[in-house]
Amino acid sequence: MADTVLYEVSEGLATITLNRPDAMNALNIDAKVALRDALHAAGDDPAVRAVLLTATGRAFCVGQDLKEHISLLGDGSGRTMSTVREHYNPIVRAIAGMQKPVVAGVNGVAAGAGFGFALAADYRVVADTASFNTSFAGVALTADSGVSWTLPRVVGPGRAADLLLFPRSIKAQEAYELGIANRLVPAADLPAEAASVARTLAKGPTLAYAALKESLAYGASRTLEEALEKEDELQTKAGASEDHTIAVQAFLTKEQPKYLGR
Repeated sequence: MADTVLYEVSEGLATITLNRPDAMNALNIDAKVALRDALHAAGDDPAVRAVLLTATGRAFCVGQDLKEHISLLGDGSGRTMSTVREHYNPIVRAIAGMQKPVVAGVNGVAAGAGFGFALAADYRVVADTASFNTSFAGVALTADSGVSWTLPRVVGPGRAADLLLFPRSIKAQEAYELGIANRLVPAADLPAEAASVARTLAKGPTLAYAALKESLAYGASRTLEEALEKEDELQTKAGASEDHTIAVQAFLTKEQPKYLGR
């Protein structure tokens, strides 16, 4: 991986770290390609059972690198907005569609696409000094990185419209109250706490987590009857897994289950 994104796998946990601290982890082309490739690597690696997405420095990710963006606007290449199709959409699909849980450890400001990546994760551990901002309308753009889909499902359509039409800094406490942050921790504790959450998931029943992700995404846009049918389908598969047998046996013997992820 490029040094703009660090990638490490240890004991079933892939840690993907945005690493442009001097640029507040703004997304230039190199960083977007490296992040996309790191997520695909984690998704394809059977040894990886959970992913932690975090960042170095004082920002999680402020979105598009506007310095690179403005230079591309003037070069006539037409590459400027193709980044949504080539980079942002594949990144969000990789996070949301991964068959294993993804934790976002939000250490600082998450804006624009950075906000979108955090929202695409399954669980967000947020430093009490962090903040969120949709940002798009502030530079005369519309939502991307899945925000038009994820944000209304987290905060409701009315509040999502407000945050998109009138971009502002959403401080950590408000983000927690809105449901954007699942867990709020002191900034100094963020690295350890986010890693602990992700490691706990890495030791858990991976197939069940994948089914939960699928059922939540499916149910978000289906009728109750369709959701019930999907639950039946997924529960049948989960019930046939080795992890389910291990969990039941551990319950009966009053021991902690040691899941295999299959």
